[in-house]
Formats: sequence, C-alpha cells, structure tokens
Amino acid sequence: MQTLYDLLSHLGGWNWVIVALLLLSLETVIPGVHLLWFGLAALIVGVTTLVVSAAGPEYADAFVWQFQIIAFALVSMVTVFFVRRYASAGADDAADAPSLNVRAQQYIGRSTTVMVPIQGGRGKVKIGDSLWQAEGADAPVGARVKVTGVNGSVLIVEPV
Repeated sequence: MQTLYDLLSHLGGWNWVIVALLLLSLETVIPGVHLLWFGLAALIVGVTTLVVSAAGPEYADAFVWQFQIIAFALVSMVTVFFVRRYASAGADDAADAPSLNVRAQQYIGRSTTVMVPIQGGRGKVKIGDSLWQAEGADAPVGARVKVTGVNGSVLIVEPV
C-alpha cells in the first residue's frame, strides 16, 4: 500500500504524458473510439502539470496528485460529453435521405423498359445497367413502364 502511495505522491506531468501515449496507442489497436478521450484528458493534465511545475515550486505544491486525478476525471467527462453532443448531431443525416440504403425505393417514379416480358404479373425491367424483378400488368419486351412502388426488392410497375 505504501508503494502505491509513493507512486501517486510522485505523480508528475511526464507520468500523465506516458499514460496518454499508452491510451492513444491502445486506441489504434482496440476498435471503436473509447480511449481517445481519456488519452486526451491525460495529455491535458500532463501538460498542465508540467506547466505548473515549471512555474516554480510554490505553484507545484498547489497541484498535488489528488487534484491531478480530480482534474483527469473532470477533463475526461468534459471530453466524452462534448464529443457525444457534437458527434451525435450528424446522426440525423439519415433522416434527410430515408431511401439511402433502400435502393429499390430510389426508383419510384422512374420510367423504364421491360426486358423480360411481364406475364402472369412477373417479369424484369432494366434500370441503369441492372435487371430488376418487376410485378404489374402484363407487358411485352420493350414496353415502357413506370415504377410506382416496391415490395422488398421487387419493383411494382404500371404501363406508362
């Protein structure tokens, strides 16, 4: 227990910088962005400790290890909440393009050509360089149809 106290009582700025480098190095190995904010907090506390220590011994005694740990905890919380607040602001971008990952819905309203005749309600149409399954009224090859809806990945079409 005494060795832990000795370690903490001699906790200086370079120790915080080393901890910051370890956390930032682990961030490159561990998937996700979890240790980055704690690494930045350790770096901020380390630089602050080094600056206060360089100002003179009368100031260095004011920033003892207990305050350093409290400062680390506070800076960590501030960085995590700051990032959550501003990083989640871009999460609403998906609402701007609701059909972004539903490719078939992007074709609603587009006119296209029947490539495999629609018989018995099923056939294929060409959109771009792809053939898509289509449902709708019977239509011969070459007929123009308009996409009016989507059923999974099958386009619902009607004659133009």
